[in-house]
Amino acid sequence: MKDPERDALAASNGGASGDGEVLNGTGSLAKEGTGPHGNPAQNRQENPSDSREGRFDKNHKKRARRRKRGKSKQTPVSPDEPVVAQVQPGAADASTVVPARTGKKRRPNRFRRRGRSSVKVATAASPTVAVQPSQPAPAREVQRVQSRYAGAPLYAALDLGTNNCRLLVASPTRPGQFRVIDAFSRIVRLGEGLGATGRLNDNAMDRAVEALKICRDKLDSHDVRRARLIATEACRQASNGEEFLDRVKRETGLELEIINRQTEARLAVSGCGTLVERETDAVVLFDIGGGSSEIALIDVSERRSPRLAEHIIAWTSLPVGVVTLAERFGGRDVTSDNFAVMVDHVAGLIEEFSERHKLGDLVKSQNFHLLGTSGTVTTLAGIHLGLERYDRRRIDGIWMQNDDVTEMTSKLLSWSFDERVANPCIGADRADLVLAGCAILDAIRNVWPSQKLRVADRGLREGILTELMSRDGAWRNRWLRATA
Repeated sequence: MKDPERDALAASNGGASGDGEVLNGTGSLAKEGTGPHGNPAQNRQENPSDSREGRFDKNHKKRARRRKRGKSKQTPVSPDEPVVAQVQPGAADASTVVPARTGKKRRPNRFRRRGRSSVKVATAASPTVAVQPSQPAPAREVQRVQSRYAGAPLYAALDLGTNNCRLLVASPTRPGQFRVIDAFSRIVRLGEGLGATGRLNDNAMDRAVEALKICRDKLDSHDVRRARLIATEACRQASNGEEFLDRVKRETGLELEIINRQTEARLAVSGCGTLVERETDAVVLFDIGGGSSEIALIDVSERRSPRLAEHIIAWTSLPVGVVTLAERFGGRDVTSDNFAVMVDHVAGLIEEFSERHKLGDLVKSQNFHLLGTSGTVTTLAGIHLGLERYDRRRIDGIWMQNDDVTEMTSKLLSWSFDERVANPCIGADRADLVLAGCAILDAIRNVWPSQKLRVADRGLREGILTELMSRDGAWRNRWLRATA
């Protein structure tokens, strides 16, 4: 059985009892020595001559002011109904309670001292004290954010690529931003063997369909207002791509669209708008995928629009990705010579991009940089940070110097396949693909040399969500203004 005197004292000093968290961060019951929380303060409360009624009787003006604000009114308490009572700290009997004043509701004052709590008494005949623990500050913040955007519509984006199947469900928050409600990602390797046969094989299609069924269930569990479901290079290139999407529609009910390369490049750019800072003059953004790699040249030196895709002055889509390159040149046991051959192969494809020098002298500016939105660059960043477990919050938006990228690539080349598998930022699913991605990255760095690379753990899904919310006017609709 709890000691009511101890609980009452805990309520008066911390606002919580037992294991409840204390808002001001202090866990001791009373401070020793002088000060606002020391013993002299308790002595003042215990002095009958300095009681609440004594002060009001002596000062009629103060009593009138408090009565005018509705603070000095008291109503009789019925013995049959519960009342809210306040326990005075230092009282000899903790069950002695003073009925709380009622009347005009006090305006909340954020400058009041925290830590005070009220005590509920069951009945007048049974004055058992029950202290209500204060709610932890992080939980209150989460509830505040959730209630802030409780009426926000939901949007969904699904990206079925050559290597991955990804889904995001999100709601708009501040202009240009959104909060992720649900997410899914799985490596399916839909493009496995595509380069040799030109078709999607049965095992790869089965893996993709199973992943899409999970996505279907997640979409059904949310009231999604707008959604866009896309398929990229594997379905574009495969002779049975349309046939596969018909099967997806029959078995999952999801209707995917095959987007062209220009749309894919634009979506990759749209998802990274917040990572291009105001002082930037130009950016070369690249997305190293499983079956293709998109490159966009972006000029923001003269003007700046909220939509980064409007600043694309040239783009290309290389018909090579980590899956196709690894299948052609080998990705399991990669030597330095084999790696150089892969780099030269990608460099030859970039040379066919006639507008690759359209940025001109901007690439020599101190305000020019590369921006990578692929699993290759996020893997390099995770190894660079020495993460024991991949953490998106530490990766997305990080800057890497040119020497750091070179060092991480050399380290990967020195590792065996088993060592790559053992690294938590790579794993068994990417161990045979990561060096192919590094080869594509090196070819890009050779054409557009830069002293810094910004890493983005985002891509087509974020671009889809950004465009859906922008076109739907989600950031200027009534629900957001009403909750502001």
